[in-house]
Amino acid sequence: MATLTAYYGLFEQAKRLNPDGSLATIVEVLNREMGMILNEAPWLPSNDTWINKTTRRGTLPVGSRRKLNAGVAKEVSRTTDIIDVLEMIETYAEYDKDYIDSFPEPARVRLQEAAAFLEGLGQTMCSDILYGDSNKDPDCMHGLAPRLDTIDGEFVIDGSGTGDDGTSIYVVTWGQTDVHLIYPKNEPNLGIKHTDKGQVTLTEFDSSGASTGKMYEGYRDHFQVKCGLVVRNPKCIGRVANIESAGDTNTFDNNDLVTLLNNMKTNASTRIYCNQTIKTQAEILMLDKSNMYWTPEKGLDGLPFVAFRGIPVRMIDKDILLNTETTIS
Repeated sequence: MATLTAYYGLFEQAKRLNPDGSLATIVEVLNREMGMILNEAPWLPSNDTWINKTTRRGTLPVGSRRKLNAGVAKEVSRTTDIIDVLEMIETYAEYDKDYIDSFPEPARVRLQEAAAFLEGLGQTMCSDILYGDSNKDPDCMHGLAPRLDTIDGEFVIDGSGTGDDGTSIYVVTWGQTDVHLIYPKNEPNLGIKHTDKGQVTLTEFDSSGASTGKMYEGYRDHFQVKCGLVVRNPKCIGRVANIESAGDTNTFDNNDLVTLLNNMKTNASTRIYCNQTIKTQAEILMLDKSNMYWTPEKGLDGLPFVAFRGIPVRMIDKDILLNTETTIS
C-alpha cells in the first residue's frame, strides 16, 4: 500500500468540490462490513484500569463414598485467574486552517473527516478482536484466533485445508458472563473519544518527515479508542479453521459447523462470523432442496439475514476476516 502524506493540499480540496463549487458528497468505498460485532457485543467496564480479571472455577469437589464407621477426606474447589488487556488505538488529524476555511462548509468537511477516522479505528478494532495477539504485542488486545489456535476437534475444528488461502468461521456466544467487550472503568462513551482541539499552531515537515521549524495555523482533531475482549466462559467461543477459500476441495462443510455448535454453549445471543467467501458458499447451499441447516430470516428491524440452525450469520469483509490465514494444527 502506498504511503500517504499526513496533510491535505489543494489537489485534495479540488477532488472534494463539485463543479459548481459546492461540497461533494464523499462515497465511502473504503468502509468495510464488520459483521455488527461492535453493535451486538455487550460492552462492560473493566474491573481494573488497564486490565480485566476473570475468575473461573478450575476444579470441583467430587465427594467420596463413605462406609459406616469410616471417614472421608476433605476437599476444596480451585479457581484460576484470566487476565485480559485493553488496547489503546489513537491518531490525530491536522489541517491547514486556510485549507479548511476555503470550503463552502468548513464544519461539514471536518465532520466528514471525523467519520473517516472513526471508521478506520473501528476496522482496526474489529481486526484485533479477530487476530490481536497480546502474547506477541503486549499493547494489543487478545483476539479470537490466538485463543483458538490449536485443533482440538471440540472447540477448534479442522477444515483440512492447507496453503496460504485459508479462512475460518468464528462462533461467539455474547453475554455478560460469557464473552463481551470491555472499556476502561470510569470512562464515558465506551472508551471512544473524538476531541476537537480547535485552532492550533502546526509545524511544517519536509518530504523526509523532518521538521523545518516553520509554523502555520491549523486545526487538530484527536481520536482514541480503548477496548478489549473478555472470554469469561471458554465454551462460548469456537472456530472452524483451515477452510479453503478457493478451489473445490476442503471448502466449507456443514458437518464441521454442526460439530462445533454441539460442543459449544449456545443461546439466542450466539453469532456466526464469516467473510463473503463462506457466506456465498452458504447461500448457494440454501438453493439445495435437501438443505436442512441454512435459512433466510428477518430481524426485528425487518432486514434479512442468513441463519444456520436458527443462529444469525454475520458477514465480515474479507479485508478484515482474511482469506490468507495461517494453517493451524
